[in-house]
Amino acid sequence: MSTAVQPRRPWTPGQIVLTLLGTAVSVVFLAPFAWGLFTSLKSETEAVEVPPHWLPEDWTGQAWTALFETGNITDWFVNSLVVSVCVTSVVLLVSALAGYGFARTEFRGKGVLMGVVMAGLMISPAVLGVPLFTTVQQMGMVDTYWGMILPQCAPAAMVYILYKFFQGVPRELEEAAFIDGAGRWRVFFTIVVPLARPSLAAVGIFTFIASWNNFLWPYMVTNNPDLMTMPNGIATVMNSYGIQWAQLMAGGLMAGLPLIVVFVFFQRQIVAGVAHTGLAGQ
Repeated sequence: MSTAVQPRRPWTPGQIVLTLLGTAVSVVFLAPFAWGLFTSLKSETEAVEVPPHWLPEDWTGQAWTALFETGNITDWFVNSLVVSVCVTSVVLLVSALAGYGFARTEFRGKGVLMGVVMAGLMISPAVLGVPLFTTVQQMGMVDTYWGMILPQCAPAAMVYILYKFFQGVPRELEEAAFIDGAGRWRVFFTIVVPLARPSLAAVGIFTFIASWNNFLWPYMVTNNPDLMTMPNGIATVMNSYGIQWAQLMAGGLMAGLPLIVVFVFFQRQIVAGVAHTGLAGQ
């Protein structure tokens, strides 16, 4: 007995317009990546030719080889990974505890502390650069991992995001656990944290991306080339050897590779996190 194949419905004008619009937006976003990849496969002479052309006439990996030979790119990559992972871990722990504390406990001075957190949303990180550097220098943490990590571990925005999420968690779930004899810490880690996975995933992903792309603070607090992160290391190589456009594109692609991997493997968590945290309106 054969099953009749349902004829495919023709596209509506609205679907055609949305598909064309989505294709155009995708091309706009992918064009810089394609240009950077093709430029990194050119020779330095060909990379600066005028008028420029997309595809290399002579395909070569000279820029990639020179990038590894002239800079400590492996160390910079590891430094960026260590700093970003540590910052993300500390931010998740601190933001979750602070947000839950503000949402569920009453204590003297709560309104003042919440006002301090809200004030942190209105202060640019660049304004705090000089006092933070002075503090780190007095504590002897210049040219150390801790000097790069700790000042990035108190983002007011992440505390506020998790605070608003915890406010929406039904109190009945926690009260039922309290009746069964569970303590505050057990309720937090076994009930509240699992419910907050989408928001925690969004906070973690956006914190990792921000820390990986952070150029200003690691640049201020590190002088040792062996401790530089990817953005600072690549900028140093370009300043030392002049603007080598093929190498610059290769370094940019190398620095952006982890972020591409994070987006490819965690895009569902990113979308769910944006929906849960309300970041879509920003």
